[in-house]
Amino acid sequence: LLYFPMLLLSGATLPYEILPLPLQLLSDMLPLTQGIKLLKNASLGLPSPDARLPIVLLAAITVVCVAVSLRKFRRVPGTR
Repeated sequence: LLYFPMLLLSGATLPYEILPLPLQLLSDMLPLTQGIKLLKNASLGLPSPDARLPIVLLAAITVVCVAVSLRKFRRVPGTR
């Protein structure tokens, strides 16, 4: 459900910059987009302040996903 939209909108297959603005805003919420932005910054040698926003967004997405998974996937009592 999320694999193909992330693949198409993240910049991994199509350049992020050619997407219309509403699709760019939507793709900014996807974790793969932030990872691709970090890879671009690292490979092009861009200054680190440009990398702060993707790192913060990836950390926020991680916290939200961990919180959701802890609530949804509880351990069954009596099992290890």
